[in-house]
Amino acid sequence: MSPALDLSNGVSASLSNGHSLPHTNGLHTNGGSHPLKSKPTPPPHTDGFSTLAIHTGSHPDPSTGAVIPPISLSTTFAQSSPGVHLGFEYSRSDNPNRRALEELLASIEVGGKEGLGFASGSAATGVVVQALGGARVVEKEGRDGERVRDVEVPHVLSVNDVYGGTYRYLKRVASEGQGLDVTLLDIENATEEDIRAAIRRNTKLIWLESPTNPTLKTLPIPLIARIAREPLPGSSSVPILLGADLVLHSLTKYVNGHSDVVMGGVIVPDPSSHPAPQSLVGRNPEARQEQAKKFYEKLRFLQNATGAIPSPYDCWLAQRGAKTLGLRMKAHGVNGLKVAKVLEAHPLVQKVIYPGLPSNPGYKQAWANLSSHARRWIEEEVVPLSSKSTTSSAASSYAPTPLSPPSPLSSTDSLPPSPLDPSSSSPADHATPPRDGFPFSGMVSFSLSSYDAAVAFLQKSRLFTLAESLGGVESLAEHPASMTHGGIPRAERIAIGIDDGLVRLSVGIEEAEDLVEDVVQALDYVAGLGL
Repeated sequence: MSPALDLSNGVSASLSNGHSLPHTNGLHTNGGSHPLKSKPTPPPHTDGFSTLAIHTGSHPDPSTGAVIPPISLSTTFAQSSPGVHLGFEYSRSDNPNRRALEELLASIEVGGKEGLGFASGSAATGVVVQALGGARVVEKEGRDGERVRDVEVPHVLSVNDVYGGTYRYLKRVASEGQGLDVTLLDIENATEEDIRAAIRRNTKLIWLESPTNPTLKTLPIPLIARIAREPLPGSSSVPILLGADLVLHSLTKYVNGHSDVVMGGVIVPDPSSHPAPQSLVGRNPEARQEQAKKFYEKLRFLQNATGAIPSPYDCWLAQRGAKTLGLRMKAHGVNGLKVAKVLEAHPLVQKVIYPGLPSNPGYKQAWANLSSHARRWIEEEVVPLSSKSTTSSAASSYAPTPLSPPSPLSSTDSLPPSPLDPSSSSPADHATPPRDGFPFSGMVSFSLSSYDAAVAFLQKSRLFTLAESLGGVESLAEHPASMTHGGIPRAERIAIGIDDGLVRLSVGIEEAEDLVEDVVQALDYVAGLGL
């Protein structure tokens, strides 16, 4: 059996034409209830990202006509007779607001079929890892050919540049507490042979975060998925899953987008909705569908059993935030590119990390990772506006050529593509990226000479609030080495590029000129201190 491939991504969402079917209560309730009949599957359509985000799971209330769904705070629901109800019995098992949000998540993730909401991204991570199981007794061939018994534990292969919370869970909980074997690999710089060598017979999960946080490395997801699907030497199993088997989001970040919700989400694909080439699917596509179904059922069971669920109010807030996700990501991306260019031009800045800059090593991979609609928006609207603009001398001597804000299109987004999308491929399969850069979210990291210089910048900034997290409408700044990644040993931090002078910006959707001016004045202040 090939390992499951998980992409954890706090900032991504993509165009999807998929639908999420209603849950049946028999799978994840307290027991004994009769599942309700599922509603008919809606016919396929071509609605765009923002259309799906606004309408999926959001229907006028049948009793009042309210356009926005009400918040259902009830913990329990009436039953007409034991086990017979209207689809809900206890809010830990299911709730109208959580169901609506989960349907929305499955809809806007390309290739998604089922969504699951969790109390946080860390809770979602925990459930996914718990689903791998624990130690088990296996039989294998001994030195003299005899069958011997041995204890085997699940192995997790993870990109080494993970979010601090992910590192904490994999190292302190999954490894030390659950007894799993965890390997951290520099996948961005690894060869195909390195990746194959790191995958073992007991590898159950390959964990990717792309772009990584805070070094914003973009990973070749299709390549890693192809390697993960290959049978291991001596194995008779046939790989059956295409691409990532699930996607995990920190909904706290861009999806909610207003810094007022802590939540995580997992989306499981519909293996039948995107037929793959026979060479990738293997000889048993029915088994592929069955495996995806069983894995979803296990996650749904653990969601209920652990009680790691979001509140109805948080679900309502996240659903509200997702309605403007497409528009916000365009604004974040345009502002992020402007700030990145300013930083790159400033003599005090030693390094700028922004995948949308031509100087970034992952520039072509970042362009390939964009959805086709995102690339079309950039090519048709952003690039022409940039080429018509002239450098402004009024803002600052470090200011880049300005870009106009994006227009509110209904079906495009400037987000990385879903790893569930079989159309995602290598950089060579796409046109050359724009010559002068392109919007790639609002996340920008840069290095100054020292810890003192970084702190001086953070304290002098007027519009970038010094705080953890990211993805809100307001601009935030933080010092990863002492904040979000402070729990990672210094040697490991340095090895993955998190030095003491690194600053991470979450560029908001304020007026770009104001953000540029603030960055420049803070940098000039640091320069004046001689740091």
